Amino acid sequence: MYRKILITTDGSAVSQHTACAGVKFAQQMQAEVLALFVAPSYQYPVYVEIVPPAYPSEEEYVAQMRRMGEEYMGSIMRAADRAGLTHSCMTAFSDAAALKIVDVAEQQGCDLIFMGSHGRSGWGQLLLGSVTNKVLSHTTKPVLVHRLIREPGT
Repeated sequence: MYRKILITTDGSAVSQHTACAGVKFAQQMQAEVLALFVAPSYQYPVYVEIVPPAYPSEEEYVAQMRRMGEEYMGSIMRAADRAGLTHSCMTAFSDAAALKIVDVAEQQGCDLIFMGSHGRSGWGQLLLGSVTNKVLSHTTKPVLVHRLIREPGT
């Protein structure tokens, strides 16, 4: 049914549990897995006249975010490898994570977006916003939302 599934992660414990569920789902479908980490775009220090020496250059920032992304997506890649699935990963940069997820899914020809929800409702969801809700409202692709009933480790 699905040939290529996009699994998103932000490195949190919730998204890591979601990613494992996503790989299990992909295994049932015998689908290819594309893991995605969306890092915030580099911000130039516009508030000072001289850039502080400790402030990372754009190249240093991009390299660090790519390392973090590889670390976050490592468990997804290992699980997909153990499941015998074709897999790849990518780190993308954007201050609008939801829109970048939708763009990557479109550009990479994904049939499904698999992502998590923290399970907040009411004011918590309204005040905090939700990348998942934004993805749902901006894509025409199917989105499978994996909701954890309780936080990992509880």
